Amino acid sequence: MAHRIQGIDEEGLQRLVARFYATVRADDRLGPIFERAIDDWPHHLDKLAAFWSSVMLTSGRYKGSPMVAHLRHAAELTPDLFERWLALWRTATEVEMPPEAAAALQETAGRIAQSLQLALSSRSTSALGAGPGPA
Repeated sequence: MAHRIQGIDEEGLQRLVARFYATVRADDRLGPIFERAIDDWPHHLDKLAAFWSSVMLTSGRYKGSPMVAHLRHAAELTPDLFERWLALWRTATEVEMPPEAAAALQETAGRIAQSLQLALSSRSTSALGAGPGPA
């Protein structure tokens, strides 16, 4: 069984996701990208709360593929935007969660961002016809 972090629960994750994405939507760099990508914000926020519940509480509530969703927007997702996203996430977690929970959520988000960036860069390299270099 996964180690539960004190201070992380469904209600806290709902609050965190709502606060964080309100900030993202208001951000001059990230907001326009998300506004173009998301048609139904209440549904999207529920889906993201389910995602974080599945990741942090092993609830199994999330049914989806974050990689596929991000690949649709690969051309817009630059490393500096990932850094901006992580900075806003760091602030939101520090406001909404106790310190241990905030640190765990920040660490997990960092790993997820790194995986997404690797997949996106791999995908763009493949799209350009450049495969891995010689072994």
